[in-house]
Amino acid sequence: MFRGTPGTVHAGVFTDAAVIPLCEAEKRPSEGIELSLTAGSAPQRLRVLTPASDESDITQWAGGKGRNLYTLTASGFQVPRWSVLGLDVFAEFARGSGLDAYLESLPADGRGGRGGWDGPDGRVREVAGEVAGEIAALIEKAPLDEPVAAAIAIAYQEVGGGAVAVRSSGAQEDGTRHSFAGQFDTFLDIRGPDQVAAHVRRCWASGFSERSLRYRARCGLPLNAGGVAVVVQRMVPAERSGVLFTADPATGRTDRHVVGAVHGLGEGLVSGSVDADTVVMDATTGEPLKVEPASGERADGESASGQQIGEEPVLSAGDLALLHRTGVRIAELQGAPQDIEWAIADGTLWILQTRPLTALGRAAADTRPPPPGEARLWDNSNIIESFGGVVSPLTYSFAADTYAKVYESYARALGVRGERLREVREWTPHLLGYFHGRVYYNLYHWYRMVRLAPLYPLGRRVLEKSLGVAESISDECADALHPFTHRTGPRARFSQLIRTAVFIRRFLAIGKSVDAFHRDFYRVYEEFNDIDYDALPGDETYRRFRRLQRELIEKWGPMQVLDATILLSVGVLALLTRRWLPDAPDWFTWAAAAPAGPVESAEPARALAELAELVRTDDGARRLLERTADADARDALREGGHTRLLTAVDAYVAAYGYRSPDELKLEVPDLRENPAGLFALLREALGEDSPGGARGRGGTGGRHGEADAYLDAHLRGPRRWVYERVRRKARAALTDRERLRFCRTRAFGAAKRMLRAMGRDLARAGAIESWIDVFMLKLAEVGGAYEGSLAHGELKELAALRRRRLAADAALHAPARFTTHGAPYWSGNLERAGWTEGPAARSGIRELRGTPCCPGVAEGPAMVTDSPRETRGAILVAYRTDPGWVPALASAAAVVVERGSPLTHVAVVARELGVPTVVQVRGATTEIRTGTRLRVDGAAGTVTVLDAPAAHEDAPAADDPAAHEDAPTAAADVGPAQPPPAQDSRRTENLP
Repeated sequence: MFRGTPGTVHAGVFTDAAVIPLCEAEKRPSEGIELSLTAGSAPQRLRVLTPASDESDITQWAGGKGRNLYTLTASGFQVPRWSVLGLDVFAEFARGSGLDAYLESLPADGRGGRGGWDGPDGRVREVAGEVAGEIAALIEKAPLDEPVAAAIAIAYQEVGGGAVAVRSSGAQEDGTRHSFAGQFDTFLDIRGPDQVAAHVRRCWASGFSERSLRYRARCGLPLNAGGVAVVVQRMVPAERSGVLFTADPATGRTDRHVVGAVHGLGEGLVSGSVDADTVVMDATTGEPLKVEPASGERADGESASGQQIGEEPVLSAGDLALLHRTGVRIAELQGAPQDIEWAIADGTLWILQTRPLTALGRAAADTRPPPPGEARLWDNSNIIESFGGVVSPLTYSFAADTYAKVYESYARALGVRGERLREVREWTPHLLGYFHGRVYYNLYHWYRMVRLAPLYPLGRRVLEKSLGVAESISDECADALHPFTHRTGPRARFSQLIRTAVFIRRFLAIGKSVDAFHRDFYRVYEEFNDIDYDALPGDETYRRFRRLQRELIEKWGPMQVLDATILLSVGVLALLTRRWLPDAPDWFTWAAAAPAGPVESAEPARALAELAELVRTDDGARRLLERTADADARDALREGGHTRLLTAVDAYVAAYGYRSPDELKLEVPDLRENPAGLFALLREALGEDSPGGARGRGGTGGRHGEADAYLDAHLRGPRRWVYERVRRKARAALTDRERLRFCRTRAFGAAKRMLRAMGRDLARAGAIESWIDVFMLKLAEVGGAYEGSLAHGELKELAALRRRRLAADAALHAPARFTTHGAPYWSGNLERAGWTEGPAARSGIRELRGTPCCPGVAEGPAMVTDSPRETRGAILVAYRTDPGWVPALASAAAVVVERGSPLTHVAVVARELGVPTVVQVRGATTEIRTGTRLRVDGAAGTVTVLDAPAAHEDAPAADDPAAHEDAPTAAADVGPAQPPPAQDSRRTENLP
């Protein structure tokens, strides 16, 4: 049971835990505001931060509460409208009032300095009270400079005026080690600019209150550092309110959630005049385990605060379920147990703030120190597009071997030689990791790879954007990562100069290099493509496979200069956009950098549209396709005498058969082996005659035209010339990347045919039980079978063991990012990472946010799917995509992807086709069900739930990924289906 009194902490309830500011959600928050002022000769800016401010500004200037509000808002939770007076506003006030000089006189570590700070606790309390009083008097009496007063007025205007809450947001508040819970002040129901300004002063003073100074001294924190930002937030009276802990704050048990709830605004909880209902819930299921109703003041009537009190429980079963789902999602978002303030008004759950639980009991699992050893950061951003869900050991080992060869070749192409090349060879074989059947980037190695090229600080930032990682590593960590031992001196500088010169030469000639590689690739590729490998002896197929690795894959290294070119040119373009076009919309940079001319990756979508037009001219063929199963469609066309259409289908498969869903996964048959999936897409294209689809959008010209028109209106003269030069380089590089990715698809397709043929050969020889068992072997084991280098010959038992293990792994929910120390698989590393079973819970939020990719607005029903099929003009919602989804884009009204980045294939082609697209929409496939009516704004990056389907809340819809867990796709002919994990690409049904 929770009971609190002002200024104290009881059972985890802190001073402002029951502050309940509410307002209507702001759909399009205004941009953050900077006020110019001049101090001497140096211009400065004061920041009023909003949900639309740059994340780097929020991180630096918004304080703990402000940072958390930004994260909640950006993740789509219902958060009352807010603005933040940045830490720089306080710093300017302190400079103008002389407070900064006083603060400088305080000791830096809570000890020493003014007499008494290093004495016993009683002496510390005595001096802290005196110092706090002096600071409060200074803050209260000092005049507000005009820029500071203007910033306060604007912050109040930004939230719409009226009744607001004014809340302190300390620089070090709500951290993972020190929460400062109960140390700073919050003031409710403040009205008018004068009162807001007065209470902003009181918030600043609370940052140096007696209790705050004692807290800092006790924790050994600086007494004079950080400052205080101030949150201004709209208020609306709540019906029910309280606090939710996603771990038990008393025992530290992470398998429990604890809720404290009161009627109304919650002043009764804070003042102690009204007890709170307390509910302990199971953290996994949300089932109430213990309900402790409030006592004493829960009789009918009014509390001392005037709030009506009744005998009914504060929270209904539906309220508790909603709180549980929301708590799970916020804890997952923040990566630690949370202390969440909430309120319910008119049936809507509002999240007021969240902070880490820093005072858990001893049972908290995540308080254990990490094991000793090297730290590794694993992240599946972007790689999930190529290798989503559970992949076979053969696919992983082939991919890891390919990446190693390619990036070693890249280092050699940049002039890395001798001992330095040997050091590079130590980490290139480990660019990828393999956990419970999932592929991850070994992310620190990718930073090392980026550092091979010049302009590393810019390159690593664009790398993070292009991969779509959720967070950047620290500057200190990034600076410590080198591709080889970092040395200084003339010889090292000369080596760096040579490497830079080589890179610049390749950078300038990259277009010609790609053209030459393209010609050579297809000349060699044709030699591998026109062979029936099943007709060859297995060892001959293996020799040809090794030759393919040498002549196609290992020569790819120099082409990685193209990726570096993209990182640098897009990075510079984004930098110029931010400096010269500060008001440009979020989608603008990606539209401006969109590939020049037709994109090769979009050709399958165009070819499919042409194929659909051919079917429309043949009523008999159309009726046949509409009533025939996909697997039987080709035979039906042949038997029906539709020769012209059948020839066109065969031409499509010959040209684009390798481009299919999960095309890089060796265990998944492509359209050449099983064309059934093509007929599903063709039927979809036939049904797409609505103006919402891509056929009516006019393709990419409109998007490029919008970017050109914006530039014409806002950028001229020498700046425009410079901008266009950089833009031309970025667009050409992205166009070339799509050409090379199609080459990669064909190279992997040829390797897939060879390895499948080797599997059939090994099965005939009795080495494995069935040819599909080859996917359970690693590449070295397949090679060892033909080279005579196997450690043991029990391949049948090995394949059976791995198949059982992958079947169990498929039921796990995979974290997107985690860190390991020492040996990654042991010492509790994976337990800490958050591998769990079962689907993620819905929170019921109505608006989700992501990264804008292609502007445009679309409304319609959602089609949540794990494969590119049957969208029928709906809004396609997916956890992740791969290049094989491209043909489905033409019939989608909009595209929403939970993972990915603006540079993934689907995002690039969606811009080419003019399909409104938002990526990196956290929780999209958890929160949205098939049939949910959505509004997608591709320019703002918002996905708004307009109307949920009437089906039972927990029942999966027909095309929801969860509904397909036991049903293999049309292409799945390599073995029984495996159930996909929740929120993890779901494409596991093709595993043997």
